[in-house]
Order: sequence, then C-alpha cells, then structure tokens
Amino acid sequence: MFRILVFCLIPLFLLKSDQSIPWQKNYKLSWENFIGQPDTNSDAAAVTSSGITFGYRLSRVNNVVESIRVEATAHFYPEKSWFKPKEADNHILAHEQLHFDITELYTRKLRKATSQVTISQNANNELDAIHNKIVKELHDFQNQYDNETNYSRNHEAQAKWQKSIKEALEALNDYQ
Repeated sequence: MFRILVFCLIPLFLLKSDQSIPWQKNYKLSWENFIGQPDTNSDAAAVTSSGITFGYRLSRVNNVVESIRVEATAHFYPEKSWFKPKEADNHILAHEQLHFDITELYTRKLRKATSQVTISQNANNELDAIHNKIVKELHDFQNQYDNETNYSRNHEAQAKWQKSIKEALEALNDYQ
C-alpha cells in the first residue's frame, strides 16, 4: 500500500502549476506534456509555451567585481501549452518540438554571449543588454519559423528548418 501511494503522489507533484520542463537533448515532447486549455477561438492546432530562465551573480570583494556566474535554461511550460486533439498529429508535434529546440538554441547563444563578458563594474549592464537582445532575437526567429513553414503546413520548409536547427544546436554543443 505504501508503494502505491508514493507512485500516485509523484505524478500529482509533477503537474504543479509552477512546473516546467527543462530542455534535454534526448527528451522529446509528447501531447501529454500539453496540458493547457485549448483556445477555441484560435486557428492553431497547438501552441508551445517556452522560454529562457536567466540569472547571474556578480561576486564582489571590497565592492570590486571578482567573478561572474551565469545560469540560463530553456523551459517548456505545460500549463501554458495546449493542443486540439482532433486537429493535432505527429507532424504538428514535431513542429512544436522545434519551437522548444529553437528556445534551446537561443539559450546556448545567450550562454555563449554571456561567457564573453569581461569582469567589470559594468558587467551587470552588459549581461542585461545581452539577455534583452537574445530574447528579442528568439521572438523574431520563432515568428520567422512559423511564417516560413506556414505553421507546419509547408512540409518542405519544415524539413529544412529541422535540419538547420539540428545543425545550429550541434554547432553550439559547447554551450549545452
């Protein structure tokens, strides 16, 4: 009885409202991850909510910055992501997965750019500016992806994007 109770509690804990799924190389989204309420007024068959959590710490000695520690992670937000079961299929799921992969790509770009910030009194301003720039680029790139693939309807463009994003992620493996 105790073991059953433990196994029953784990899935409930995983579905907490503040729960997110960090991007992992070998983890692929499934429709079970999309637990948000579908927007019946939307033409979309599915929506992925993903983003970058970003933070940094400047260590100071005698008010002089001595070191910088940066953390950035790509996350998928299940409760803000949804799909319409009658319209969604594996092709659309692959399109949504690529939105999450694009978020990871820009997380790696953020890690790379922030790793090049020199230790200085102005480091926090530089880090904030890099973060803001990357977030805007990510937003624009996600829109470009949807436009060029016609929201997954253009299968040839979708295949090109999948190949391109895979190659871009591999090129930034050092920042995984």
